[in-house]
Amino acid sequence: MIPYGVGIGWRPEIAGFVAALPGLRFAEVVAESVHAHGDLPAGLTGLRERGVAVVPHGVKLSLGGAEPVDPARVTHLAAVARRLEAPLVSEHIAYVRAGGVEAGHLLPIPRSREAVDAVVANVRRTREELDVPIALEPIAALFDWPDDELDEAAFLTEILDRSEALLLLDVANVYANARNRGTDPAALFDRLPLERVAYCHVAGGSAHDGVYHDTHTDAVPQEVLNLVAELCARHRPPALMLERDGSYPPAAELTAELDAIAAASGYPAITRAGA
Repeated sequence: MIPYGVGIGWRPEIAGFVAALPGLRFAEVVAESVHAHGDLPAGLTGLRERGVAVVPHGVKLSLGGAEPVDPARVTHLAAVARRLEAPLVSEHIAYVRAGGVEAGHLLPIPRSREAVDAVVANVRRTREELDVPIALEPIAALFDWPDDELDEAAFLTEILDRSEALLLLDVANVYANARNRGTDPAALFDRLPLERVAYCHVAGGSAHDGVYHDTHTDAVPQEVLNLVAELCARHRPPALMLERDGSYPPAAELTAELDAIAAASGYPAITRAGA
């Protein structure tokens, strides 16, 4: 993927703010919020007309489930990618349904070889219908399964190698998992194939009762920005995007967060013309 720099997750609630960013070249939209047929939301049409790359980000494929992915959901993701002329798509290493029951949330899977087999099989099924690459995002998890056989780095690397997928590295998730497990977040970077990172998420969270929650509704903490800088010192990804999913602050605060991500990564600011 070409270097797009700093981007943002497109949401209807902040569509006007996103449209006004003069240096924006990269955005992401929740794939399930876009119809496969019919008109695109006006904000997305405007971004595409400006040449902004828009990546559909799936949340409901359940790539980590023991059951095969739903063909209709794969077809929808592929159709949205074509409509947006997206350079790639992304989804999560997680499951969201089992036995016909929808969890309504991204759930962690055990880091076992059986789970690796399931993810790889579902990614391959998905790739058969896609015209573009897929990037896989490890999620923030509040617990580890007792039957884990692999650590995080080995688990992710095997999935990427066998599925030939790219990596969507959520720096906020790396921070949340390390903080809750009592480990060094930057240590993970030294064991991942960073050249496979398609882009990164950067988001905020908050701590409650000693547990850090990846909320996407709080400001990006300095610790996550520091981790962005550590990642980029090793290998700067083609794009890093601010992910906000609610409790949207005033435009000045979103601008400050985007500028902070730019400063941490070394990419130009996208909030000012000619920056």
